[in-house]
Amino acid sequence: MDSPNEVRVAIYPAHHYLAALPPAVQQTAGPFSTVRVPVANAYATCRAITRQHSKSFFLATRLLPAKKRLAMEALYAFCRTSDDLVDTNTDGGAALADWIAQITHPAPSNGQPVLVAWADTCERYQLPCDLANELLAGVAMDLSVQRYETFAELWVYCYRVASVVGLLSMRIIGHDLGAEAYAIRLGIALQLTNILRDIGEDAQRGRIYLPLEDLRRFGLHENDILNGVIDDRFRALMRYEINRAEQLYAASWPGILLLNRDGQMAVAAAALLYRGILRKIAENNFDVFTRRAHLSMTEKLMMLPRIHRQVQLLRAGQTALA
Repeated sequence: MDSPNEVRVAIYPAHHYLAALPPAVQQTAGPFSTVRVPVANAYATCRAITRQHSKSFFLATRLLPAKKRLAMEALYAFCRTSDDLVDTNTDGGAALADWIAQITHPAPSNGQPVLVAWADTCERYQLPCDLANELLAGVAMDLSVQRYETFAELWVYCYRVASVVGLLSMRIIGHDLGAEAYAIRLGIALQLTNILRDIGEDAQRGRIYLPLEDLRRFGLHENDILNGVIDDRFRALMRYEINRAEQLYAASWPGILLLNRDGQMAVAAAALLYRGILRKIAENNFDVFTRRAHLSMTEKLMMLPRIHRQVQLLRAGQTALA
């Protein structure tokens, strides 16, 4: 499944969202801190953030070599911290603006552990700033965009907040030519899984990420989502969206082989552990309003041997995802 056509009908370029942020309070204040956090301590903070907020991602990174694992944890912590600024602050725009000012300041803060580790990772792996800006623009979209008319529009949001993470990750892991398209599809699949799992939580914030065209396809209205209605219409919608995500996982799967061998199992585990959430949603009878679909740690550990076998089959030429 490729990117939909005309994806920017109602979605603006990245710089539009970043330019719309309020002026940063600290933007002209000079260095943000003269107290330097040691790089090792900064990476330890990123590891703690990863362990706390994403058990699946943390487990998957255990399968990477040590240096790549540290970099991936720094990437996760950078993404998580950026996203939380919008969701947990009364003035998310101002908080995000200050954060971006720290990232882009000529003398960035040595006292912010996540940024110390992130700057070190960017330097070591030559991560491009334009990708980081796309990611931050995706975070900023949550400040002004609370509805998506079409899947084409939603695709752009998912690209920014998830596919970009894949494009950065593959630069850390190492890759062959052609890996980008697969990373983009996997990112869309992962974010769509997030969206389906978090429908109820997002509705409490007044947000609906499901494309409105899809709601209409199944006879649903925005208020049905905001009020937590679970009926045959909603279940049909969820089956449709889960199938869409499954197609994206399947389309991204052959791209595992284009990654450096020492990172293939980690990415496969991250993908298939997350894919397991889709099954849990169905097992919960599509109740995403009062139940949060997740896999227990025991379930995740039990899946690892099967994931390893699937990677082995992929290396042997079986590209279909079981």
